[in-house]
Amino acid sequence: MTFDSQIYDIVVIGAGHAGVEASLACARMGQKTLLLTLNLDSVGLMPCNPAIGGTGKGHLVREIDALGGEMGLAADDTLIQMRMLNTGKGPAVHSLRAQMDKRRYHERVKRAMEEQENLTLVQGEASRFRTEGGRISGVETAEGFVYECRAAVVCAGVYMKSRILIGELARNSGPAGLLRSETLSDALKELGVPLQRFKTGTPARVNGLTLDYNEMERQDGDVPMPAFSFLNGRLEREQTPCYLTYTNDETHRVILENLHRSAMYSGKINATGTRYCPSIEDKLVRFADKERHQIFIEPEGNTTNEMYVQGMSTSLPGEVQIAMLRTMPGLHRCEVMRLGYAIEYDCIDPTALDASLNVRAVPGLYLAGQVNGTSGYEEAAAQGLLAGINAAFYCRGEEPLTLGRDEAYLGVLVDDLSVKGTPEPYRMMTSRCEYRLLLRQDNADDRLTHKSLRTGLISAERYERLMQKRERVETALLSLEKNAPPTETLKQLLIDRGESVPQNGVKLFDLLKRTNIRYTDLLSIFDSLSPLDWETEERVETLARYDGYIQKQQEQVNRSRALENTPLPQDIDYLTLDGLRLEARQKLNKHKPANIGMAGRISGVTPADVNVLLIYLKRGFHAAEPKGEERA
Repeated sequence: MTFDSQIYDIVVIGAGHAGVEASLACARMGQKTLLLTLNLDSVGLMPCNPAIGGTGKGHLVREIDALGGEMGLAADDTLIQMRMLNTGKGPAVHSLRAQMDKRRYHERVKRAMEEQENLTLVQGEASRFRTEGGRISGVETAEGFVYECRAAVVCAGVYMKSRILIGELARNSGPAGLLRSETLSDALKELGVPLQRFKTGTPARVNGLTLDYNEMERQDGDVPMPAFSFLNGRLEREQTPCYLTYTNDETHRVILENLHRSAMYSGKINATGTRYCPSIEDKLVRFADKERHQIFIEPEGNTTNEMYVQGMSTSLPGEVQIAMLRTMPGLHRCEVMRLGYAIEYDCIDPTALDASLNVRAVPGLYLAGQVNGTSGYEEAAAQGLLAGINAAFYCRGEEPLTLGRDEAYLGVLVDDLSVKGTPEPYRMMTSRCEYRLLLRQDNADDRLTHKSLRTGLISAERYERLMQKRERVETALLSLEKNAPPTETLKQLLIDRGESVPQNGVKLFDLLKRTNIRYTDLLSIFDSLSPLDWETEERVETLARYDGYIQKQQEQVNRSRALENTPLPQDIDYLTLDGLRLEARQKLNKHKPANIGMAGRISGVTPADVNVLLIYLKRGFHAAEPKGEERA
């Protein structure tokens, strides 16, 4: 039985970080949007760690902000600590990470959505899709409602047929005791979307009043405090500390003696777990030579005493969890408020998607977030924003927004998913990005803001600030083009900084390339230079210090673009192409890559196979002969 239908442009399913960004983007782009979620109390929920950002992930948050998304602004409003990670390394891997007040973040995001024009929030369970002519035309709910629409964005997270596991206990449930989605994965399968099953997990939460902080190392935030959003510059706020402790031999003994009782090792879980965020059981098995592991104690907010035990994700039985926690410094008397657990769930094979996150076989159906096989709030939010933008463009009859690997971490993320797929929960890392020196977090606004102008998500204020920032950087770089004679003052500065002294005049920009020379050093001895704000100074120093490397990466980008701009006909039957290995034929026929660059990134397609394709392009694919014997 169904009730009278209601009409929307776009229905977004799920209100986690992907659903939040997708629904806000659709509504702000003028589309009448419905957000359908299992529980309105879980809007913007952080069921796992109380943090946003981190290595690689901080880049995504900055990119979300540059494209007009909400996560960076909401995080800046509700964070309780901010740190810049990897400052001992180069700027390519500098990444912001903030401890969040989880409850305030949820409230901040939910209020923004409730007040957003064109956006309606409804609690309900999506159960089936309607199509007309192969295109999405509506969404049905378990409660009997029909919502007609022209596009749908599925942001189902880890809720599809999810199962919680704690030791011998297995319970059909979503994360944090919430309801799971019973029928959505079947509805996707009915449309021909391929599924897989993954597993992730979370650690216990302990009562902060029962911890001995004197036995742990205090971890304070950065002062001055950077912000995620370029609109906020730097923040001034009292910060809440985190604490560092370590596992030890006794911790390891308790875990290993009970390893057979872990859901992960007892055979109760058949799903694939994440390699880059392993359970504590998995750490001890995979890194048996390590004497100890870092464990961070992180506050969940300023209005609760719950502390998150970062690094201790587990599916061990409850009494074992308590025993192992109490072996560590600072936790000997800890009270466990919530047990850690593993969660397994249905997700899709993301190779069914194109670069706009639309299911290739079903126009108007977009998917974003952990339902695509990723892990993490930031990966989800970035996909949600892109999927929402493209669903709105689809409804407006406009070309989608797509991003290349040389343009954004989000471009790398989507390309990895849609071209390569993922055999395990995918986590964004700086090492996945081959052009990471060009895609720093400090230049995300410069790289991406202009791309979002046609979406309407970028305010005039933001664009004007970007133009002013560019002008300040260009003016500063121009002033550094001047030559400086080897005066005694300059010689003394270089000697004091441990740098070699030039015999002849040297360009100021070249002086700034030196490791131990800062812009303020040059400012102190050259009247031709003007003081810079911290943001401009940081950008100029980075451009100077890594000038040669940046130029080299840009040359790599230019060569890569030549391949990306070499299209492949979409009607090729790769199974008939002689010279390709059997695996390459099968993979190419399945994925139908749009260009040579995408073909080369498909798992199972070798450089030799790419060379064969280039030969066929020169000869013309019509000249292909029946395939011969497979090459080794």
